[in-house]
Amino acid sequence: MMRRRDVVAGGALLLAALPVRAERGRKFLIGRLSPLSPESDPPMAVGLREGLRERGWREGADYELAFRYANGDARRLPRLAAELVALGADVIVAGSNAGALAAKAATGTIPIVLVTTGDPLAAGITQSLARPGGNVTGVTTMGFELNAKRLELLREFVPRSAHWAFLSDPVSGHNPALVESAEAAARALGVRLSVLDVDGGRDIASVFERLVAARVDALIVPPGIFFIDRRRQIVEHAARARLPAIYFDRRFVDAGGFLFYGAGLAAMYRHAAGHVDRILRGAQPGALPFEQPATFELVINLKAARAIGLAVPEALLLRADEVIE
Repeated sequence: MMRRRDVVAGGALLLAALPVRAERGRKFLIGRLSPLSPESDPPMAVGLREGLRERGWREGADYELAFRYANGDARRLPRLAAELVALGADVIVAGSNAGALAAKAATGTIPIVLVTTGDPLAAGITQSLARPGGNVTGVTTMGFELNAKRLELLREFVPRSAHWAFLSDPVSGHNPALVESAEAAARALGVRLSVLDVDGGRDIASVFERLVAARVDALIVPPGIFFIDRRRQIVEHAARARLPAIYFDRRFVDAGGFLFYGAGLAAMYRHAAGHVDRILRGAQPGALPFEQPATFELVINLKAARAIGLAVPEALLLRADEVIE
């Protein structure tokens, strides 16, 4: 594995004094409301813990983490959010728009720090990224904007392709914006785009059967909870179909996928720890602007490219932050 350059997560670290637990008589309780499974969530939990440690917080001494996992089923989020409220969480870190909405419905007072690839504005979570108000703030990549960039990058890697597939998760709250941005980008690139819905009622194998039958040339996998827990299946089917694919999460490439472009989710949680830090020191969440990562990664899996018979020009390899041989 060759690293082209180190990527530094955006946001400066706060050089504040160590947390003080006096006057509380107990540790802070940070609730982690994850849309994922315990098997898929660890990188995000690691990022959160690292970010807190860098800001002087000691797990077990200054704070405890309480985890609640939806296992890819957004319908479970309201009950899980209510459980964290009942536990007396001092702050809830929600990993999806749906999770933030569930937590917001469960409490109007406990601060909520959202980490999302979606749009908090379109989801109705906040009316302003700069001045959130209320009890929700956080970190977002505004995924629909990155979505268009992914299509532009894909065109550079497969310039002669004319028909692409875009996986759609209709259950996702930010899916309409993702589909709209993808369709607009495809029109601008002169590419025909087939949007295929994938949800709990349709297994991955049947979706790829449709892709093969439609004779698509490449694949875009956008942000979606459903996709993360099925990343190995998606990568394996894309390889069998010999489809170049670009993904929204680094873990797809680590599992053998071709291209990743975006902000690392672990880095986003590390960044979000800054919001948690300020809130636990007394800041009001409504006064903390939503932030966006300043740095994005391009990771190319050259082994995957060779396996599907795709030659990657040296100029594109040089642009990558990392190349997996």
